[in-house]
Amino acid sequence: MKATTLLMSLAITLLTACSTTPEKTESTPVAEAPATPVTNDFPTRDRVEYVLNCVAQHGGLTYISQYACGCKIDKIAEKMTFSEYEAAKTFTYLKSTPGDAGGVFRDPTQSKDLRKKLKEAEEYAEKNCFVK
Repeated sequence: MKATTLLMSLAITLLTACSTTPEKTESTPVAEAPATPVTNDFPTRDRVEYVLNCVAQHGGLTYISQYACGCKIDKIAEKMTFSEYEAAKTFTYLKSTPGDAGGVFRDPTQSKDLRKKLKEAEEYAEKNCFVK
């Protein structure tokens, strides 16, 4: 029961803490659209899944692991779009497929570039978020 409560608390914290822009009111001036597209486009569901997997890999749910893992996915999202991240994870998971079938995941330049970008983003996140 305690683990369920902690997981629900984590999910609620992540879902309610996602909003970083203030709500518009009648007195709030309307700003122009940003000149560059938003690259931090990770869906909340995928962020929560990442944090839960990260927490499980780092000894279970504690405030420190929850914070560090949430920080880590935020830092990865700074370096990659969600579509790049998703493709890189797919290439990473399937590159170990043996034979010619795995070659389509291992050999293309796109696969190598995205896996490298993901590795660099993860290293950046580890460095900045102090995940132990």
